[in-house]
Amino acid sequence: MSTKPTTTDLEWTELDQRSVDTARVLAADAVQKVGNGHPGTAMSLAPAAYTLFQKVMRHDPADADWVGRDRFVLSAGHSSLTLYTQLYLAGFGLELDDLKSFRTWGSKTPGHPEYGHTTGVETTTGPLGQGVANAVGMAMAARYERGLFDPEAAEGESPFDHFIYCIAGDGCLQEGISAEASSLAGHQKLGNLILLWDDNHISIEGDTETAVSEDTAKRYEAYGWHVQRVEPKADGDLDPAAIFEAVQKAKAVTDKPSFIAMRSIIAWPAPNAQNTEAAHGSALGDDEVAATKRVLGFDPERSFEVSDEVITHTRRALERGQAARAVWEKAYQQWRDNNPERAAEYDRVAKGELPTGWEEKIPVFETGKGVATRAASGKVLQALGGVIPELWGGSADLAGSNNTTIDKTSSFLPADNPLPEADPYGRTIHFGIREHAMAAEMNGIALHGNTRIYGGTFLVFSDYMRNAVRLSALMHLPVTYVWTHDSIGLGEDGPTHQPVEHLAALRAIPGLNVVRPADANETAIAWREILKRWTKEFGKGQPHGLALTRQGVPTYEPNEDAAKGGYVLFEADGGEPEVILIATGSEVHVAVEAREQLQGAGVPTRVVSMPSVEWFEQQDQGYRDSVLPPSVRARVAVEAGIGLTWHKYVGDAGRIVSLEHFGASADGKVLFREFGFTPENVAAAARESIAAAQR
Repeated sequence: MSTKPTTTDLEWTELDQRSVDTARVLAADAVQKVGNGHPGTAMSLAPAAYTLFQKVMRHDPADADWVGRDRFVLSAGHSSLTLYTQLYLAGFGLELDDLKSFRTWGSKTPGHPEYGHTTGVETTTGPLGQGVANAVGMAMAARYERGLFDPEAAEGESPFDHFIYCIAGDGCLQEGISAEASSLAGHQKLGNLILLWDDNHISIEGDTETAVSEDTAKRYEAYGWHVQRVEPKADGDLDPAAIFEAVQKAKAVTDKPSFIAMRSIIAWPAPNAQNTEAAHGSALGDDEVAATKRVLGFDPERSFEVSDEVITHTRRALERGQAARAVWEKAYQQWRDNNPERAAEYDRVAKGELPTGWEEKIPVFETGKGVATRAASGKVLQALGGVIPELWGGSADLAGSNNTTIDKTSSFLPADNPLPEADPYGRTIHFGIREHAMAAEMNGIALHGNTRIYGGTFLVFSDYMRNAVRLSALMHLPVTYVWTHDSIGLGEDGPTHQPVEHLAALRAIPGLNVVRPADANETAIAWREILKRWTKEFGKGQPHGLALTRQGVPTYEPNEDAAKGGYVLFEADGGEPEVILIATGSEVHVAVEAREQLQGAGVPTRVVSMPSVEWFEQQDQGYRDSVLPPSVRARVAVEAGIGLTWHKYVGDAGRIVSLEHFGASADGKVLFREFGFTPENVAAAARESIAAAQR
């Protein structure tokens, strides 16, 4: 089996052109029917999208999750009809009624493509530029997957070789995330990535001359991409033959990602709306839709017109998909026969199973010793690296601080990189100082499948990543964010680097599990729980964010209930607790020391460590009540961040020892003392809460 181009000749008939024009009128009709949307780009891009789905890509519409398929990412997600019309025409499961219900409640065709909602949609797009970074991540994952299972195969000859296609617009390439991701893609020499740029010169505010003047093609040349420009036909329409030829040339360049600049006219061929900003995000209007249909030879009185000849023609993609699948299956079976051990490993990974004995490799840390949770996390990763080959990841240039280097001898870098540890199939990713793209690339890696990804930076820089993290949660992706330097405890770097609002802000993202372990053993248990929560079912996982300390914290005996998100770390002595101290992360030991003071004064005090509010909320009510008995109203929550999370847990009689302002530049111990994170202050808050509960 070969993924190399076999021909530069495009077979294009009048029926192909009619199919393209059908996609155009369907886009115009769908937006007109609902009264809102983005018709113009879908109309002008129809030749490019049709060429990819009908003439270029290896896919099987009858099995959209076929592992051997090429991937398609519509980064310009606002033009969702570009994708929906092709999924309909090719037979992925969408039908005409789905296009008629575009952007309406319960439809399979929401305003922006949503992963897990519509068959054939590879990723949720809409926030501009995210899709470009997703595509880069998919291309990285494809290379790493090949390294796991078939590294010796010749270029283009492995069943694990495939291409990632992405269509992006001007807005995608203006967003900084795409610059970050494109820079990394060029550095990584991802020859399996082909990006088609819809160069239509139009954005919401009008001509892109309002905001952009650089030569984008030269910018991509500077990134290290193979760059081509495709000019339109004389009438202004995109030229399928030129696009096809450019794609074939791009596929032949295996040592660079490819950038194809397609000059287009938005809303072509609408007589009055083409080349206008109005066509970007508004319905064309009944008169303009009718006029466009006349230009294209459609009945202006009919809506959603699809001839039997067109749908019969385009649904032949099902036959082509079946044939491509048969060729691939033969190569895949030959690989399995020749590589039985790798085939067994592939089966395990594809099922979402972890290797036998992996839990035994997780270290148990000596009690009493002060260990930074970031350091403990690094030891866990290194211990797991040898037994879970699909686990890989890195950092945004902070590996030494994040402790995210899973293998110091193996870096994911192209073969001709001068670093001695460079390996195109290496374990450790150097994302560079590109946090936003890193998060979206991690999403792409998770979406691609068959590998498990993590990535690190400082917690305060999760702000750079937030949109991509939100999409991790929206898509239910099992990615793991390693966020270190999690409080004012990091010290002298000062308030620019000291997270204050971040824990609460991240906990506000639905579906994101934030885990802030108290010590080294909680960190190990947290990693084990995260790995257990991996799932082979796409769209069923959940992302996790580990918030880890820079500074050392005391190590306690491991308690398996840490995996439940909240548990009793120290029970009250001398009867039922009069007060409960709830703490996370580096503040747990402060609560423990406050308990000692309170117990010494005859106040029975329970300490609850709550590494993950989300995990705790997933437990049944009986367990939660056993940890936080409703009868004990005196409660104190202790966390070195804003107290927004904790009001529901402490109630009207409770107190919160929190940080409602920014930090300062000083030693971490000094800051904890000056800002009230001391046993004495926590004990005083406990007495106040006890008094309030007795009123």
